Amino acid sequence: MISAKKTFTTAALALLMGGAALVAASAPASARVVCNRDGDCWHTESAPRVPGIRFDVHPDDWYFHQKWDADKDHHYRDYHEGRGYYRGGVWITL
Repeated sequence: MISAKKTFTTAALALLMGGAALVAASAPASARVVCNRDGDCWHTESAPRVPGIRFDVHPDDWYFHQKWDADKDHHYRDYHEGRGYYRGGVWITL
C-alpha cells in the first residue's frame, strides 16, 4: 500500500515542477526589432551601441504590424550572426 506521506510528497513535487515550467514559459522574450535612420530593420537580441549612430528599438511583435512590401521607409533585413548593424543595406561588423 502507498503511504499518504509519499502521495503528498509526489503531488507537491509535481506541483512545484509544473509551476517552475509556467514561470519559465512566461518569461518575456529578449528579441527586438532595430531600425536605423536609413530604414534598415532587423531582428536582434540586443540593440547595437555605436557612437554617433541612433537606432530605433521596437518590441519583437512590431515586425508583424508592418506592411513591409508597401512600406518604402522600412526595409527588413535578414538576421545576421555576430555583433553589428546594417547601414545602407550592408552589414557592418563590430
